[in-house]
Formats: sequence, structure tokens, C-alpha cells
Amino acid sequence: MTQSSPVFNNLTVSKGEKLVWGRRTYVMGIINVTPDSFSGDGMGDDVPAIVNLALRFQEEGADILDLGAESTRPGHQPITADDELKRLLPPLEAVTAAVNLPISVDTYKSRVARQALSAGACIVNDIWGLKADPSLAEAAAEVGAGLVLMHNQDGTQYSDLLPNILASLENSVSAALDTGVKKENVIIDPGIGFGKTPEQNILVLQNLARLKELNCPLLVGTSRKSTLGLLLGLPPNQRLEGTAATVALAISGGADIVRVHDIKEMVRVCRVTDAVVHGWRPNGWKQS
Repeated sequence: MTQSSPVFNNLTVSKGEKLVWGRRTYVMGIINVTPDSFSGDGMGDDVPAIVNLALRFQEEGADILDLGAESTRPGHQPITADDELKRLLPPLEAVTAAVNLPISVDTYKSRVARQALSAGACIVNDIWGLKADPSLAEAAAEVGAGLVLMHNQDGTQYSDLLPNILASLENSVSAALDTGVKKENVIIDPGIGFGKTPEQNILVLQNLARLKELNCPLLVGTSRKSTLGLLLGLPPNQRLEGTAATVALAISGGADIVRVHDIKEMVRVCRVTDAVVHGWRPNGWKQS
């Protein structure tokens, strides 16, 4: 049975604040419950360590936690829904019990999404934008969950990059709405690093404002990605400043959520950028 109100209208985030699009940028913390994350932060099956990380992210100011049990790094080996659930459910249930933040699950499989939503998640983050498993939209619609639809494709060939991405995302959004997902529950993601060359990733970042044409909140994930590594000549664990630059630029381009590994540092980047872009001010701010 679908909830009577859109999920994002009812969510409270860091420190119990009501989520309101456009007020400031929201920080989604990445928790990889995998043994093979590209960024070297995969937690495997160590549930206490995962819970401790979730609690630290909450303390550092994360607004949403995104748990993923299947690596999507270049060259990754897909896993079955059974294996994904075996990895995902124990830490998901433990994190849900430990923190006071909304939980997103990073999956493109409808069976995994259904069980994760039953276990406490309230958002599904689909890296294939319903292309891999269209019935995932039904899982979200049935319980009124939030749904992140990311642009992705096999290969990097485009006739016209930005219009092609826009058209693909529009198709994903339409498919979700046709299945019963409320428009207010949909977020779009241009898919930096997915089905795109480094030059194409940069071009997308330069043109994020184009994506606002779809009239959906925008999530951007650049954290530690290979394009930054190529630009800086650095491994994933040394891409903090590059990530910070792209987070600030993404906010300026219209991002509503940034998905990151380094919560404390990126919360600080967001607050300063939000002060300029959104007019955000901290509680107790006094103009001298």
C-alpha cells in the first residue's frame, strides 16, 4: 500500500532537520558493504565496523546513508540477488536500528529492493535507471519509497551527449511514474563515471544545470572517481581535494544531494558553498 505522502516530504535528516529541497545541499554518505570497492573502503561482512562507520557519518553531519552490497567499480563481477541480500541485510538491519537517518540502498534488483525496504530502507538508488530491472519501480511504488534514477549505459558512444543523457533520464522518470511512483519521490543522477569517458564526465559537470529541465531533485556523485585520479595523478585515497572541488562545482550547477565518502570534509565544503549559492546560514549566525 502506497504511503499517503511523498517520502521526501516526510524525511528528517541531520540533527532532525526537515528535508526541504533548495534550502541547502544534502550529504549522502557511502557505505560499501562489499569486499571489492574501487575506493578501497569496502567493509565486507564486519557488521560492528559498518555500524560504527554509520554512527560516525551521522555525527559528522551526513543527511542520508547509502548502503551498497554489490561493487559497481570498472570490471566488477555481478553477483546474484541471493548473494547481495546475504551481504546487505545484516548490516542494513543493524544500521537502521543504530542511527536516526534515512537509509538508501544501492541496488538495481527489484527483489533486493523489496527486502531492503522491508528491513528499514526508505530510498532505492538504482544505477541503471530501471533499465536493468523495470519492476524495481513497482517495489518503490508499493511502499511510497524514494527512487534515485541514474543515467548509465553500456559503452561511451553518444550522438549528442547532454541531449542523450536528458532523454534517457526522462524515459527513466516516465517509466517510474507510469508504474505508480510519485514524481515527488524521484531524484535523478547524471551518472558521473558510468558509461562516460573522463572528458564526457567533465562536460556533464559543466552542464549540470541542463538536467534541471526534468524538474527533479539532482544527485551528483563524484567522490574519489577515476576522472579525478587522471586529473591529479593520484590514487582514490588521495582525491579529497579533487572531490571537494567537484562538490562545490556541482552545488553551483544545481545539485541537491552529493554522494560522498568523506563526510566531515564534504559537509564543510557544502556549508560554505551553500552560503554563497543558497543563502544558507548556520543557527546563531549574526551579521557584524
